[in-house]
Amino acid sequence: MRDYFTFRRTTSQNMEEATELAWQLEDSPGKAGQQEQSPDNGDKAEVTEQPAHSKDKPPQSPALQWETLGRQFVEYEQMAPFLIPEEQQRRLLDFLPLFLKTWEQSAGVMVFPNIQLLASEVSKLLTKEIKRNLNGKPAEEARLALEQLLQQKGEAEDGRLLLKSVYLLSQSDLRTTWNIIGSGLPAALMQCLYLFFTFPLEKTSDDGETSEDDSQTQEMLVKIMLNMYREEQGVEELLAADKLQSLIIATATLWDQCSRSWKVPTGRVLRTISKAQTKNSIVYLQAVDCIKIAVQNLFKLADTLPACDVCEAASIVLCFVKDSYPISSALLMEFENNDGYQLLLKILLQCEGLQQNEGGSYLDEILDMLTCLTTCGKTELKVSGNIVHPQLPHFDFECTRSSGMTVKNLQAFQVLQSIFQKSNDQHLCGRILAAIGTIWAWDTVNFFLLEWTLQPINQFMDIIHFKPHPVQVQFFRLVESIVLDLSYVPHEILKKVQYLIKENIVPFCTLTALRCLLSMTKKDLLFSDIFRDSGLLGLLLALLRKQAKILRKSAGTHLPGLEEGTEKELNAVMLKMVAALTVGSVRNTVVLKDYGMVPYIKIFLDDECYRSATLSILEQLSVLNYEEYMSIIIGALCSSTQGELHLKLDLLKSLLKILESPKSHSAFRMCSGFNGLLSLLSDMEGALQDPPSGLWAAIGQNCILELVFYTLQGITAALHMDPVNSNFFQKNGLFEKMAEDLGSLGCFWTQGERQIPLSLEKIRTFAEFLDAAFYSSEPFPMWLKNCIWILNFLDHMVKGTLHLESFFKERKAEKGDASRDDEDGPQAKEEQHPVAFNRPGNKLPASAYRPWGNPEKWETGDCAIVHPGAVCVMVRLLPKLYKEGHAQLSQEIQCAVVDHIQSLVKSEKSRQVMCGSGLLSTIITTCQDAFRNESHLLHLPLTRVFEKLASQAIEPDVLRKFLCLGGSPSLPSRTSTNRTQALSCQGSDSANASWNVGSEEDVVDNKTDSQAVVPVSSSPSSSPWVSKRSALALQTAMSLISMTSPRNFQLRSTALPPSFVEFDMSMEGYGCLYLPTLATVMGPSAEQSVSGGIGMGTRVFPPSSGLTLSCWFLVSRFGLVHNSHPLRFLTIVRHMSRTEQEFVCLSVSFFPQDHSLVISTEEVEFQPLDIMEPEDEIPNPSPFPGHVQFDCGKLLVTGQWHHLTVTFAKEAKKNCIVSAYINGQVLGSAKMQYLQPLPGSCISMEPSSFIDVYGYIATPRIWKQKSSLIWRLGPTYLFEEAITVETMEMINKLGPQYCSNFQAVQLQDEDKYNDHNPTPLVAEEKISFGINFVCSSLTTVQDIKISYNEVDGRLIAKEIGINSRDSSTPIFLVKNIAGHLSGSLRTIGSVAVGQYGVRVFQSSPAATSLNFIGGPAILLGLIAMACDDHTMYAAVKVLNSILNSSPMSEKLMRHMHGYQVLTYLLKSKTQLLNNRILQLMFSLVGTAELGFESSVIKNYSAFHHVLCNFELWVKAPENLDLALFSHLKEILQSSRHGCQNAAVAYQVQMVPKLIFLFNDPEIRNSRITMVCTILSHLLQGYFNTRDVLRIGLFLVYTLKPSSVDENQICLDSVAEMPDEALSQTSGKTIWLRNQLLKMLLDVLCSDKLHLSSEEQEETFLALGPDWFLLFTQSYLHSSTVVLGIKLLLCFLHNRLLLNRFKEGIVAGHWLENSSAGLSILMDV
Repeated sequence: MRDYFTFRRTTSQNMEEATELAWQLEDSPGKAGQQEQSPDNGDKAEVTEQPAHSKDKPPQSPALQWETLGRQFVEYEQMAPFLIPEEQQRRLLDFLPLFLKTWEQSAGVMVFPNIQLLASEVSKLLTKEIKRNLNGKPAEEARLALEQLLQQKGEAEDGRLLLKSVYLLSQSDLRTTWNIIGSGLPAALMQCLYLFFTFPLEKTSDDGETSEDDSQTQEMLVKIMLNMYREEQGVEELLAADKLQSLIIATATLWDQCSRSWKVPTGRVLRTISKAQTKNSIVYLQAVDCIKIAVQNLFKLADTLPACDVCEAASIVLCFVKDSYPISSALLMEFENNDGYQLLLKILLQCEGLQQNEGGSYLDEILDMLTCLTTCGKTELKVSGNIVHPQLPHFDFECTRSSGMTVKNLQAFQVLQSIFQKSNDQHLCGRILAAIGTIWAWDTVNFFLLEWTLQPINQFMDIIHFKPHPVQVQFFRLVESIVLDLSYVPHEILKKVQYLIKENIVPFCTLTALRCLLSMTKKDLLFSDIFRDSGLLGLLLALLRKQAKILRKSAGTHLPGLEEGTEKELNAVMLKMVAALTVGSVRNTVVLKDYGMVPYIKIFLDDECYRSATLSILEQLSVLNYEEYMSIIIGALCSSTQGELHLKLDLLKSLLKILESPKSHSAFRMCSGFNGLLSLLSDMEGALQDPPSGLWAAIGQNCILELVFYTLQGITAALHMDPVNSNFFQKNGLFEKMAEDLGSLGCFWTQGERQIPLSLEKIRTFAEFLDAAFYSSEPFPMWLKNCIWILNFLDHMVKGTLHLESFFKERKAEKGDASRDDEDGPQAKEEQHPVAFNRPGNKLPASAYRPWGNPEKWETGDCAIVHPGAVCVMVRLLPKLYKEGHAQLSQEIQCAVVDHIQSLVKSEKSRQVMCGSGLLSTIITTCQDAFRNESHLLHLPLTRVFEKLASQAIEPDVLRKFLCLGGSPSLPSRTSTNRTQALSCQGSDSANASWNVGSEEDVVDNKTDSQAVVPVSSSPSSSPWVSKRSALALQTAMSLISMTSPRNFQLRSTALPPSFVEFDMSMEGYGCLYLPTLATVMGPSAEQSVSGGIGMGTRVFPPSSGLTLSCWFLVSRFGLVHNSHPLRFLTIVRHMSRTEQEFVCLSVSFFPQDHSLVISTEEVEFQPLDIMEPEDEIPNPSPFPGHVQFDCGKLLVTGQWHHLTVTFAKEAKKNCIVSAYINGQVLGSAKMQYLQPLPGSCISMEPSSFIDVYGYIATPRIWKQKSSLIWRLGPTYLFEEAITVETMEMINKLGPQYCSNFQAVQLQDEDKYNDHNPTPLVAEEKISFGINFVCSSLTTVQDIKISYNEVDGRLIAKEIGINSRDSSTPIFLVKNIAGHLSGSLRTIGSVAVGQYGVRVFQSSPAATSLNFIGGPAILLGLIAMACDDHTMYAAVKVLNSILNSSPMSEKLMRHMHGYQVLTYLLKSKTQLLNNRILQLMFSLVGTAELGFESSVIKNYSAFHHVLCNFELWVKAPENLDLALFSHLKEILQSSRHGCQNAAVAYQVQMVPKLIFLFNDPEIRNSRITMVCTILSHLLQGYFNTRDVLRIGLFLVYTLKPSSVDENQICLDSVAEMPDEALSQTSGKTIWLRNQLLKMLLDVLCSDKLHLSSEEQEETFLALGPDWFLLFTQSYLHSSTVVLGIKLLLCFLHNRLLLNRFKEGIVAGHWLENSSAGLSILMDV
């Protein structure tokens, strides 16, 4: 058996159709078996038993069924040759039902052997049956016989069974189809189709199934033919019969008489045959004149039949013509020769008025084929190119030529052209235009071929105004595509379009044409010139002038003829056209202005339909004159009424576009733009009331908020990166005006009544309020939502992003879905809030929808405050965030806003920026109630913000107001109690740590922690007033601590931040201080007027004695390694007149990549970095290098202030010794070449020339290089001599806060104990300049010219890049603080160059400002008010902090004898002293710096009057005296500073004060031991005869009368009882005497002390020999005698003293020399 052939249908569509038909026929093998009658009973039984057999067994699988079926067909195939034809036919017909059933059950999968043989057998049988029914019968009978054969009628259905089988087999593969074609079936079926089409029969039936059977049979029959005729073999088979020609001619002749049901199927079959035409079929059709006859017959039909029927018939004939052309042009030639095109023209013109459903598809088909025929031709058209210029830049006619589907048949196109010219039918004309567009799309060259021959578009232009409006629109779109798609400018066509516009025959046509030109104009700027030169612009301007006059005359009246319909739209398009012509074309804008159109254009602003284009024209006008534009817009805004809200919005949006250009900002300011926008806010007074009233109720609060938004946007845009406008807005108090106007909108509280303070369990953040107000179900009143929105606007204004947002665009996109159900008034249902959208089931946070992003990102402290004045506006609105009936919600939002403001000032930079904007003054003025009332919810957060800012800079009067507010009586808002809330300062180690370290964040956190607020009850004896006063002192002290505590562990000299300039290289890559006219070297005959600077005489440069650069700097962040940026501390540049080159003669820079300081004196040309190259031309004539490099190692630490000193010591030759120091540590010293006398390679200068010397600090613009480097510069000096190391150390000790000229220097620790008269460190004339940013101010170039000189003004203007006559640009001038000193010419100072990368901060922290309102007296007053140890500690801490950080405060303290007052206050409050207060005293003295080890005594006065007042500490609790003695012991035995501290102790007379302690009968042994140890260290560190005499005098005081025998007293128990008092212990005096003698003996025998012979002699003679003998008397205790003899022998070891002792010396010297000490001992 042969292999089975597996078949799967490849076309799913065919499978579905075949399956559907098979199931509809519902043929079954059982029925076939029952209907099939045969005389052979055995065969019959075999067939009929088949179903019964299947009932007994389960159904077989499809594969098994196909296998069984295959075996049966093999048996049939084997038996067929031996059977008669009738038997073969019967067996095949019996097999087919089984085949169909198996196919149905297998779901389209066929596994059958030799399917081609089966198809061939079945097809032959069907062909045989068809021929048998047709043979010898007339046409009508044959038609009826075929119908009976193929349909289910009578007892037999063999024909239908065969048809169905062939139908299914024709859906198979191609080989099977070929077998079917080979059976002769194509010709047979064509004959059937001819009969069915040409001979219609009247059907009469009793049931409705007949029509359904007919359609099924028809569908199968057509499908079989389509499958066969799409193959060339099928078409070739048709040529054997004569029916193809007959059928084609029949469609063209008998179309009105044929069967209606067979028209469409016949058309389908013929179109399929047309697509499969072969050369033979074309020859056949030509031979029989098929096309000729069809055309002739169609001419006749066209006169009698409806147009739709003629179109249907003609489309079939035309299909054969079109499809045959790729093979042969014979049929086309036959069609043309027989007037085929005239036939098409006649037919198509008859289609006028034909509806789309009345054969419109056939009309479209004819037009499509006619369009295709335009490309059918043998030869290419030859036309000469006639390109008129100008053309678009990217147009190239040579590139448009191609060999694609170009037009070759003009006759076919003339049909299309004639139809459009003769017809006014909308559909027909539209299809013609679409066909033309298609032809252009096929090949670009087709446009030129047609337009240069037939000129269709040119001719259409003359008649287009007669066409229907949609046709006009389509036509001008086609014209528009010439430019947009073909990139070609059709000048002739455009001229006709302009003529059409000028004539304005039909307004709608004019409108459409103008829109076409408008679209072209937007394509390229070239059209702006074309339409200007062609006169179109002038024509439009003239028409607009006329319309503007009509509008002006008819203002307020309604003119339907003008303002309604097309005319109004035409005016709008004309304005848009003018706007498009002026966009990007300055010449056209000039034309518009020269025509005097500006006053007329303004008239169109009032009408909303004209406004957009009008604003666009005015915006282009701003290119010529910003002032004129601004005056128009600002004037229109100010003159608009309240109801013209949309006008204001449109004007503001236009204004925002223009403000994107920085050049417009000046015009905005000059035209009172800020006042104009603020007047809009003023006009909206009460607009946001809830509920709204008056005119505002009709407008809606959404629109009002939108107007507020765009108004603030305009202000922000005008301020953006514009220092002039920012300075103007701030200086004129416009932020205050803005706050006043916003506060009067109606949503803010305006009544002055006091608000009732409440307690809140939890305070939400500002971001959470935004989410809760607009995106949650929590009800929020409308006034609060409006307030939050305005605050949100201000928040983005603070960050400088408000003008970049498009908030309301987002609102409008979602407005349709917005809803609000959380209001409690009737107005709530009418108004939709901008973002109060109700999203059902949506739980996403606000950040998911808010176009500005999540505001919480600003809470991280990384916020850059761009407009600090907006923060002041938020603070001014803060008390107005209140509403009666919503007290709790009001205070909650107030707390959220304050918390948000606090997050804005987390970084140091933000605090410094806010200090310069007056925020502190605003807070203290606006929020007085919160400061007065401690229970107010805003009290603590506002205080915290105030403290953060005051730590950077605060004005004295503001600080005074703050302290006075703290002392004001509390509001009667709560029940008064006898307790005052205060911050806990006691107890735990963590609390001590936070207090001692002094970190601001720790203090703030402790202050605001809810657990840290505890009640401090007053004692029963104290009054409520006393308790309240103590609490007030604590509160004030805590605030001052937060303001004055150091932010890091800087040295004492740099504890307070100085004024500085910050250079941020990440912003612009440059930023510097420019120092004009450092010196001017004048020629003998040079004019003095060329020199700038201040002072008289000429300053020599380079200086003859050397140079010194001294500066303080701090590095905040170094640059990355790959883009490292040096720190340029000083760059001096010289320029000789009459030359172009400028030369750098001195530079001092630090390079972070290798941590090196590079100093150069080489002459290098001053030029950009990218062209700076090493110069090899001239070798260095000097034997010394031109630059040196010192390694800084790790001396530079980010975040700390450093002092750099570079000295150039000039030697005799042209060299110098350069030395560099950082923080007093030497980096290195080297010899190098000194500065040349003349710049560059000059060796002489002309008598009339001069040399201008100027300098830069940091990076000038010419060396621009972006980097992440950020560094600060403090006080900077340039001396014209090499200062000494001692002078450098003195400058280093003064610290960066020193702001003078070193003429009367006195260090902080120098007081009356140093008899030091201040002397100048540097001579006045040697100071070239001193730059200190305390002496800086904003000025202008004009002011500099007036105050100083013209030369410097011009130099500064040139460096900054502004006009030398500028009088508005603010310039930061840092004055030369040495300018008033005697000496020759000096620079006026330095100016900051760099708009964004340079920031100047004038430091004035609270510790400094406090000196101007009382200084230490206020702090002593806090100590006097303290009634508990918490307050006492806080008051002492703030005193310590301020005295340590502020030299002025320390001087004031000494001047007012404040240390004596402090001691008195501490004595009066001894019970409040504790160890922490003692530690603060150590810190005040300087011997226990916070975070450092013990060091030298720095504050002599505090040491003298406070620490050395032992009477104070002996009476203090917690054994503070022992702690004090222990500390004194540590600082005196220090190996580094012990001797220095001992000398200070001698000056403050510590020894007599310590000895005086021994007179206390209650003194304990442990204290005696500690005091003796201190005395020992004092004498070892600073040995002097005076103190020895005092100790000797007291030792004599301890001797008892001779009548008392001390040897009877036991001393063993004394040392064992260290805590017993002197009066309570027997022998205590003897023990005390022995301790002092041991102390003296230890001192004299100490390795640390080496007394010379002279010193020993002086001490011995001062005491006298008799003093030593006093301690050797017999009645004294033996231990005393032993110690006395040892002490004597120490001196007698010196032979000189031994001889003197032998000779005898006058007694009583010790008494005479100690007379001064008697007063101390006798003082009770």
